[in-house]
Amino acid sequence: MIAQFRSFDRSVQLLLLNQFSINVGFYMLMPYLASHLSVTLALAGWAVGLVLGVRNFAQQGMFLIGGTLADRLGYKPLIVAGCALRTGGFALLGLVDGVPALVIASAATGFAGALFNPAVRAYVAADAGPRRVEAFALFNVFYQTGILVGPLIGLALTAVDFRLTCLVAAFVFLVLTVLQWRSLPARAGSPSGDSVLADWRLVFSNRRFVLFALAMTGSYVLSFQVYLALPLASGSAVLTAVLFAVSGVLAVAGQLRVTAWARARLGPDRSLAAGMAVLGLAFLPAIHGGPGLVLCAALLALGTMVVFPFEMDKIVSLSGDRLVATHYGLYNTVVGVGILLGNLLTGVGFDAAGRAGVPWVPWLVLTALGLGCAWALKKLAARVDSEVAGSTS
Repeated sequence: MIAQFRSFDRSVQLLLLNQFSINVGFYMLMPYLASHLSVTLALAGWAVGLVLGVRNFAQQGMFLIGGTLADRLGYKPLIVAGCALRTGGFALLGLVDGVPALVIASAATGFAGALFNPAVRAYVAADAGPRRVEAFALFNVFYQTGILVGPLIGLALTAVDFRLTCLVAAFVFLVLTVLQWRSLPARAGSPSGDSVLADWRLVFSNRRFVLFALAMTGSYVLSFQVYLALPLASGSAVLTAVLFAVSGVLAVAGQLRVTAWARARLGPDRSLAAGMAVLGLAFLPAIHGGPGLVLCAALLALGTMVVFPFEMDKIVSLSGDRLVATHYGLYNTVVGVGILLGNLLTGVGFDAAGRAGVPWVPWLVLTALGLGCAWALKKLAARVDSEVAGSTS
């Protein structure tokens, strides 16, 4: 891994290290925020839901704005601005206790992610060039490592005081802001030269891209069940921790090998379909509970490892290298809406299945979703190939 890391340009190396630090700072705080709001501040349930919901909406709902600004202003300014805004948002979360101020702080942390997320991915794609798949495989290693390390640091800090956790997380983002402002090379976006509305019409009218985003929403709904369905089914804090650990460790240890194997044996399009199928089939062992849940978490990690690098590369290919950050922004918004609806339906499904005495049904529905999305990806790839063949004949 170290040799591959060193083989990339300095800008990509910085972005990989930055993504690790971003996740460390984020995940040292966010897993413990709900408990702080409900227990320490004694807020009502609706207020806790409002604060957390505003953060999610400010990020998922604003990705398109962030991507558009990145294409027009350049990638570096949006990355720096996003980290600076999250510095203030995290510091404010630790210093205030009123609902209005907490909502403002939560919105700031969410919008910060909408600013830097599309810009980081577009920047990595631009500087990695033909090595995009390899770069995004490495990106996921750093990403998952941050998710593993962050909660452990946060647990130790929160044991002292959650406000300390907030301030340390804010300091992480302050350091990132300064380092990226001073060290990250400037990189222009991919503007079209037209108005914002014209850019959006261009992206929304990219039918292949929109269909791909809709099909790929299934992968996010399925992989997110590590945070929803599996903890609900485990009924044990210890088992839930094991599920998270299995998922993260496998991603860190196996991502580069899995990507190399999939690229050599399957190619990009077949890897996407195969990875989606694995995500769907992962839920069959969960029917039996216990060790089956652990196997489910492992298969979800494997499916995500197969999909992610080729998914990030495909978005650039479908954009035609035009408005790349805007395409990433819309893509993240689409899958964000999919996650919201998917989680709502999954929660309703588990409740209904439990009352009806058929708790295995939701697992089969999730499996069917994965296989259906895999079929859709295969059909999309075949359609694109036939269109290309027709245009060259």
